[in-house]
Amino acid sequence: MSVPELAAALGYGEDMIRKIERGARIPRPECLDRADQILKAQGHLRAFMDDMRKARYPKKVRQLAELEERSVEMLLYSNHNIHGLLQTEEYARALLRTWRPAYLPDELERMVTARMARKSVFERSPAPELGFVLEEVTLRRPIGDTMVLRRQLEHMLEVAKLPFVELQVMPTASANHPGTGGLVEVLKFADGTGMGRTDGDFGGRPVSHPRQLRVLDLRYGIIRAQALTPEESLVFIEQTLGEL
Repeated sequence: MSVPELAAALGYGEDMIRKIERGARIPRPECLDRADQILKAQGHLRAFMDDMRKARYPKKVRQLAELEERSVEMLLYSNHNIHGLLQTEEYARALLRTWRPAYLPDELERMVTARMARKSVFERSPAPELGFVLEEVTLRRPIGDTMVLRRQLEHMLEVAKLPFVELQVMPTASANHPGTGGLVEVLKFADGTGMGRTDGDFGGRPVSHPRQLRVLDLRYGIIRAQALTPEESLVFIEQTLGEL
């Protein structure tokens, strides 16, 4: 089958098919599935689906995605931007465009795809317990434009309704809390171990020693206690949305 014929059958542009053929773009698993049927490959293309799911993550986020997939509890505090697991695709793309040095177009799309793929944690059964605390400024900074931010806030209100998600807002007026040192993330696994990181300590590197994790647990616990309650936070987000 020629490239134009395959592109038409899959609903992709010819340029995309050529990039996949030469390894410049990583195909989505559903693309491989459809291509296997169209080309009568008898499962040979489907056999690469797990590899393609992993390859969609750039190396620098692949380990993070694997840890998130193992987690039974995730405690996440963000102080500069809305956390990646809560981001819409258009918000993530606009945010990544602000990074310097700038990503090339293909690199940018790969980073966006990887960030969206990490959101599979919401679809797991059983799902992990997810706790988010976001600084007020992250809800007001108009990444992209006002409409992008509106859709982002609307998305967060929907995510907050999930029974395994607890979303809280830290008002800017609450200045005396340990989140001023930077982001805090703690992932806990079924075997009782965990992994965490923070901007403020340990050189920003992931840590897993129980003593270090206790520091991060303590810090996150104080942050969560000083933030608005989940109910108050939803009202706050709705009010912020109404101001846009």
